[in-house]
Amino acid sequence: MNITRFEPWDLLDAMQRDFDRLGHRRLGTDSRGSNGEVVTDWVPAIDVIEEKDRFVMRADVPGVRAEDIDVSMENGILSVSGKRHEETTDDGDGIHRIERISGRFYRRFSLPDTANAEAISARTKDGILEVVILKRPEVKARRPYTPAASTKHGAPASFQ
Repeated sequence: MNITRFEPWDLLDAMQRDFDRLGHRRLGTDSRGSNGEVVTDWVPAIDVIEEKDRFVMRADVPGVRAEDIDVSMENGILSVSGKRHEETTDDGDGIHRIERISGRFYRRFSLPDTANAEAISARTKDGILEVVILKRPEVKARRPYTPAASTKHGAPASFQ
């Protein structure tokens, strides 16, 4: 006997995504809604890892071509967007079910001030997008030099 975990909200979330995707396709809207918010058809799973000298972001984007992915950083916000194209098939191919989602995705992440916006690289391999953002060199706080306090006669002052 298999024990299955029941998550009632998962079913409602899936239904909501399906209704949203169906409505956008029928209305012919693009990736932005009527009031300017970003609308996505699917959301890739993404890991963000902080290492000693860099941040690494890995996203699962199987079936998305490298030229269909856009990575940018502005004001400390890393944006990743792209599009998975729908496969076209003849009706006579015998397809019974299609579960893979096609369409646009869009994710944004706030990065700390240590992230260097000028040192970002991205590559895709085996359906995984890897974005590397180098950290800025650490600037240590400097203590200004102040001559030792002295008394009138040149002897060091004592603080009590």
